[in-house]
Amino acid sequence: MIFPNRCYKLSNRWFYLAAALVIAVVFGTALYLQYVLHQEPCPLCMIQRVIFIAMLVLFAMAALHNPGRGGAKAYAGLLSFLAISGVAAAGRHIWLQHLPKEQVPACGPGLDYMLESFPMAEVWKELMHGSGECAEKGWTLLGLGIPEWSLLLYVLLGAWAVMIAFRKSA
Repeated sequence: MIFPNRCYKLSNRWFYLAAALVIAVVFGTALYLQYVLHQEPCPLCMIQRVIFIAMLVLFAMAALHNPGRGGAKAYAGLLSFLAISGVAAAGRHIWLQHLPKEQVPACGPGLDYMLESFPMAEVWKELMHGSGECAEKGWTLLGLGIPEWSLLLYVLLGAWAVMIAFRKSA
């Protein structure tokens, strides 16, 4: 049993809304880290933020739409794709942070410069490749850094979307 019996009486709308609120809190935390604690996001952090925003939008749309079984499966598919993409970006970020110092790639140009100077395909390639600033470890909680927490959250949110799609609703 994935959900307790009393949860079967709740509409899927509440489960979608809960996930959207979790992502909103996480995104608010990221903004706090950036603007209050002055931890500038690296290129891979920016990609992870975009993925979280896309997931937030989809969870919010699903909460408003309150789809039936087929729609819930469609949302689960899209959200799972985004979660897997997030796992890939966070995994790359974690890998860069655990490289020996001599193997860390050089810092690349800033995002503003890349957007002005490079074609979009090249910008995405550079962002996904990561750079030296992605290897820096910043804020941690319980011994885990931001990319580790992001990876964990992507896995949980993807599983949450799938569980919503296959639960027996009211």
